[in-house]
Amino acid sequence: MAIVSNTVNYLDQDTLLEGLFAYDDAIEGARPTVLIHHAWAGRDALVADKAKKLAALGYLAFATDMYGKGVIGRSPEENGRLMQPFMQDRGKLQRRLHAALATVKLLPWADNARIAAMGFCFGGLCALDFARTGADLRGAVSFHGLLVPPGNIPNPQIKAKVLVLHGHDDPMAPPEQVLALQTELTRAGADWQMHIYGGTMHAFTNPVANDPAFGTVYQAAADKRSWRAMQNFFAEIFA
Repeated sequence: MAIVSNTVNYLDQDTLLEGLFAYDDAIEGARPTVLIHHAWAGRDALVADKAKKLAALGYLAFATDMYGKGVIGRSPEENGRLMQPFMQDRGKLQRRLHAALATVKLLPWADNARIAAMGFCFGGLCALDFARTGADLRGAVSFHGLLVPPGNIPNPQIKAKVLVLHGHDDPMAPPEQVLALQTELTRAGADWQMHIYGGTMHAFTNPVANDPAFGTVYQAAADKRSWRAMQNFFAEIFA
């Protein structure tokens, strides 16, 4: 087994983006495909590592780029400035998601009938919005995602199965937003499930998160449990 990874350029209108794909070259033919959406800093080493881990599980992993080729935030303030335009214009965010989907479908290792989306923090919101657009995804997984619904899709028609992995003590997505998302998904007729981890804050899968005052703290048990839940979910939806 050898995990192969490389980057590929793609476009959203006039914005040049750079995705990273990874796959196991010991597997022949097309395989289930997972689009990974980054947190608010941009397509960094964390999602590259997740892509390689997914490739080792037998998937084609594609780490998408929401901000532009080479654009990475270096501080919370810069990260916020990069993310904010997409929070304010969810139509722009959703268009960029579909640009990545069109790109990954051109890769020779992609099984276009078996595609899922996942993401972390801001990327969790991206995965949920992807499902809200009615895209032909088998599933969408949010790890400690932002849960604020988009104003431009008041009545989503969700085809994907949805898995939300959430810390109960996450100050960026408090319990009332969790309840609102449950109501939204139920009204949309979605097949959804949530795993809520007690004593767990935001960014619980990020080993370098250690800022309790800001609400971002790594939690090893929740990290392990959520990754296992994701694996079980993918095994179900890709069967």
